Amino acid sequence: MKTIGIIFAQKEELDAFLSKIELLNINRIQEVLFYEGSVGEIECVLVESGIGKVNAARTTQLLIDSYPVSTIFNVGVAGSIRKEVGIEEIVVGDKLIQYDFDITAFNHELGYIPEIGTYIESDRELVALAKRVPTPMKVHIGNIASADTFLTDPVKGEEIAQRFNAFCVEMEGAAIAQVCYLSKMPFLIIRSMSDSPMEGDNKKTYDELLETTSEMAANYLLGLIDFLK
Repeated sequence: MKTIGIIFAQKEELDAFLSKIELLNINRIQEVLFYEGSVGEIECVLVESGIGKVNAARTTQLLIDSYPVSTIFNVGVAGSIRKEVGIEEIVVGDKLIQYDFDITAFNHELGYIPEIGTYIESDRELVALAKRVPTPMKVHIGNIASADTFLTDPVKGEEIAQRFNAFCVEMEGAAIAQVCYLSKMPFLIIRSMSDSPMEGDNKKTYDELLETTSEMAANYLLGLIDFLK
């Protein structure tokens, strides 16, 4: 039976999907809780990483080392940085970029990581499957930019969108992508737009829509899992 790993940064994001699985066991590894269950014929392991790239990377490696997962998904919310990507819409990560990784002093472009490159591509087969998910939600396939920052500056948002052709910003996806890349683990990042730094007080919007957009992302992943059977 196929086993997938699903990483969430926050409890609200985890809870939205936890309610959709048959929960069989909760396992504690290094003080991190792993929720073992199933969705139909697919076994799944859910875990809350905590916010930020280091937490995300640590949890991803724990998941890979502790479970026989064949695929990893990172699901949660993000902030749109493009006019054509609206609040309460979905972005599926085509490529991931760490926009705060900066060794430009050594004549590398912003975001370039030695031995990795600037962009990390999501698994091509998973991206193709994501395009087939039947959903009333508007879905975009595009680049996702990560940093240890909750972005509130619209000027910076526009700069990131233009420089990296990014559709949204968040705080974990590219770190998870990097660990999966190094471990040769297929992955896909799915984000529901909870806010936008381009539209005023996005912290307020984020707080108001966190639960709703977490549920949207969970429902989209549920639809995608149907294609893995």
